[in-house]
Amino acid sequence: MKLGRFRLRDFTPTGLYWRAALIVIVPAAILQLIITLVFLDDHWRFTSKRMSQAVAADVTLLLQMYESDPTPENFGRVRAMAQAPLRLDLKIEQGGALARQRCGRSQTAFIDRYLVEALEYDLNRAIWYDPSCRGPYVYLRLAIPGGVMEVQARRDRVQARSGPLFVAWVLFGTIFFCLVSILFIRNQVRPIEQLADAMERFGRGEEPRPFRVRGAREVRGATHAFFDMRERIKRHIEQRSQLLAGVSHDLRTPLTRLKLQLALMPPSPDIEEAKHDLADMEETLDEYLAFAKGLAEEAPARADLGEIARGVAEHAERGGAAIDLAIASGAELPGRARALKRCVANLIDNAAAHGDKVAVRVEHDSATVRVIVDDDGPGIPEELYEEAFRPFSRLDATRSRNQKGVGLGLAIARDVARGHGGDIYLSRSPLGGLRAMLRLPRPA
Repeated sequence: MKLGRFRLRDFTPTGLYWRAALIVIVPAAILQLIITLVFLDDHWRFTSKRMSQAVAADVTLLLQMYESDPTPENFGRVRAMAQAPLRLDLKIEQGGALARQRCGRSQTAFIDRYLVEALEYDLNRAIWYDPSCRGPYVYLRLAIPGGVMEVQARRDRVQARSGPLFVAWVLFGTIFFCLVSILFIRNQVRPIEQLADAMERFGRGEEPRPFRVRGAREVRGATHAFFDMRERIKRHIEQRSQLLAGVSHDLRTPLTRLKLQLALMPPSPDIEEAKHDLADMEETLDEYLAFAKGLAEEAPARADLGEIARGVAEHAERGGAAIDLAIASGAELPGRARALKRCVANLIDNAAAHGDKVAVRVEHDSATVRVIVDDDGPGIPEELYEEAFRPFSRLDATRSRNQKGVGLGLAIARDVARGHGGDIYLSRSPLGGLRAMLRLPRPA
């Protein structure tokens, strides 16, 4: 089995918030870990070693004092000395075994050896040591003539207790530092997320939610630049719409006058040809104005792309087209219903004009809504796909049945799709002709 190449970015977060958090938290956590390990390896072990050696020296002294006079009276004096200043308790077991059952398994074996090695070096005899019993005591047994001396020492005399406390302080300090960092990072990343959401909504043709400009100087600058850009685009669209409204009025007035004059003239072949030319001019004007107006004349709202495709398909069927329709329910998204209807109508009418069979399928998932239109016509060569989207582009040499329109259908459809943050993709159809897929994003 071939393994894929390991890439670190495949295991890192994709969002800015968590990436920024990792940039702050990971170095801090690594630093705290290094400090902790250095402390445990140097300070804690060194301190515990010195404490164990001090206890070993005390036990050695007590043992030598007892063995110099192994009488009960002397043992009493040695035991009293061990209890008062040294916090040790001694017990003699005549004829007892050196080893006994241990309470459990020691968790500090790397420190225990310091005491055992020191005693073995000083006394040169067998030692048994058990620090695993519960409670504040550890137990040490030493072989003496005729029995065993058992030494009970407090645990805090043998092991430094500051190690676990230091680790706890480091752990809680790191957690507190991470929480504070996350709060600060959240306050810095939130304005960027709001700006990204506003830009995405504006790209889909929606009106962004109002939000307060805040954050770092660079973020505030980018937000103000976006607001200025949005206003310039809105003014440009408004000026274009006003200009086209005036052009429409100026052109339709003489066209209407010409139509009226031709209607009042005596019928003749030349008059009929002039009427056809006038109708073509009017159709060209309408199609151009539809392309140039774009999305400016309609406010966004909730639109059901499945119902839009159903209505367009039924209208095309009344015109004689054979359409196979398959619609998945719930294909809703924010958009401009009339513009989307114009887009879908252009795709279906284009397919019906060049093929005998048309298949329309509407499907969706959590991220996108798709309208797929297939026909069994002659299709378009792959190298001409982009050419088909150019305004006033006519590919009649390839799709010879196209005798209608001025080459703005796909251009208008793509303009609407991109105005909603999506696009239209052309490919080879399973029916043998052309497939046009309208794909629009759903807001997260």
